[in-house]
Amino acid sequence: MRRLPIIWWGVWPDLKPGGPAVTPQPILALLGPTGSAKSDVALRVAEELGATILSVDSMQVYRGMDIGTAKPTVAERRRVPHVMIDLVDPEENYTVAEFRRAAHHHLEQLGNTPVMVVGGSGLHFRAVVDPMSFPPHDDTLRKRLEETPPAELAAELLLADPEAGERLDFRNSRRLIRAVEILRLTGATPSARATGQEAAALREYRAERPLVAVGIDPGPDLPARLGTRLEGMLEAGLLREVTELAPRLGRNAQAAVGYRQLLAVVRGELAYKLGVEAVRKATLSLARRQRTFFRRDPRIRWVPWSASVADLGRVVREALLS
Repeated sequence: MRRLPIIWWGVWPDLKPGGPAVTPQPILALLGPTGSAKSDVALRVAEELGATILSVDSMQVYRGMDIGTAKPTVAERRRVPHVMIDLVDPEENYTVAEFRRAAHHHLEQLGNTPVMVVGGSGLHFRAVVDPMSFPPHDDTLRKRLEETPPAELAAELLLADPEAGERLDFRNSRRLIRAVEILRLTGATPSARATGQEAAALREYRAERPLVAVGIDPGPDLPARLGTRLEGMLEAGLLREVTELAPRLGRNAQAAVGYRQLLAVVRGELAYKLGVEAVRKATLSLARRQRTFFRRDPRIRWVPWSASVADLGRVVREALLS
């Protein structure tokens, strides 16, 4: 039987005489769209490697959002330690910047413990492994900007940065507002931000640390699997979960696929069957967007989906350790 090497977070002493003192070891990552079985496979592989799973799921950070986010069960978390799960209450709007800080804190605390980064949120994955800084926010300023005509905001940006229109789609009001907010708070223009070293590293997919990433392609029968998955969530009490959480869901949590559609059912704005169909369509759309996002990343080595978690686990483990 092949002996598996231990992949450490951080450094691995080189005991060869005259060799370097330490050798950086890669971050392991298992990625893919929802419904690709990555969570089940990650649990299996992480258990074999004695690794901790660092979740990069944007909604599993919220306490109580368990069924709809397919959060690992208590039993699964006893098998394999997980971090970046159940961090805040659903009333809070947990930002990607906060996610990055917390994830890096966990990585430092874990020291030489093997770590597997697992999830389907591409932005949160990149926030963990790539150089990514986040300009400050100001809620009071943001509110004023939201009440300002877009034409005035565009004019302000163009005055400070004549090439802003080439960097930013002014029709996207959210991005336009954010660009003006950053300009006022930091003085950084869209052009300056787009041509900096950090932006270049992100465009070129240069991770901050060595990285070995594997993606599971969901295959052509993904829609059917997602339908079965949704039926299982509904049988497990997803509608009840949404009903109980409804008064407490903040802006970010309300946007979660499944919760957003069923909230309309809870509020009497949509019939149950129509709400379930809306969840089905939104979940499939999300999976397709996730696949497209990850497919752009040249660092990810893709493996085909298999109905056998054991077979997928062997293939993924070999890809991660080769």
